[in-house]
Amino acid sequence: MQDSRAEFIEAEALGRRAIAIARDYSQGHSLLAWALMRRWIWESEPKTDLLAEALAETRTALGLDDQDPWAHLTHGMVLWQMRRHGEAERAYRRALEFNPNFALAHALIGIPLVAQGAHEEAVERANYALRLSPNDRFVHFYASITLVNAHFAAARYADCVVWARGADREISRVPLWSHVLLIASAAMQGDMLTASEALGTMHRLRPDFSIAWVSGRTTWTGEMRERLLDGLRRAGVLEE
Repeated sequence: MQDSRAEFIEAEALGRRAIAIARDYSQGHSLLAWALMRRWIWESEPKTDLLAEALAETRTALGLDDQDPWAHLTHGMVLWQMRRHGEAERAYRRALEFNPNFALAHALIGIPLVAQGAHEEAVERANYALRLSPNDRFVHFYASITLVNAHFAAARYADCVVWARGADREISRVPLWSHVLLIASAAMQGDMLTASEALGTMHRLRPDFSIAWVSGRTTWTGEMRERLLDGLRRAGVLEE
């Protein structure tokens, strides 16, 4: 799988065409929302209009088919990015009610769980997702992201570094959130060589990478957010 900005734009265009042909196709709306959320990651500055449109598309999808697991999953993704972690968790749980073997939902639910302090359940969900679908690279990617988040939140920095490196290998063309946590985790455990190398890679991927860039994208709040920013500052990440 090549996870590039051009492909997200192409997927978005295909989603719009599908909706134009069949406006009552629930999954067309939810998959358009997925493409919009993936493109949002690539933008140099967070685009609130993308979030707003993605939210509207998921609501349309749910209105057309409240039993479509994809509609609930993409709704959860938007709510998570809006820092509405409890609502995101509930959306993922609804997806799993309709498809208990939806590996991607098991992988994604761990991210809002981590934000709410449920680190161990997040780890269990991610590992279960990997057992359900061991060869799906998207599942592996998001399960890895959940494990990276969970280990950082639990201050298990060595484990965080291991999983962050694995996640980066999965979709190497995207400046991954896991890479941000790799920088911070390495610095927090005093491995400044790894932190410096990871920071150099991030600057090549994202010349605009900074504390401000992370602050505008992290969905974390409170102590976890402050610890993340502290780790990045220890690694030498500039404020702007």
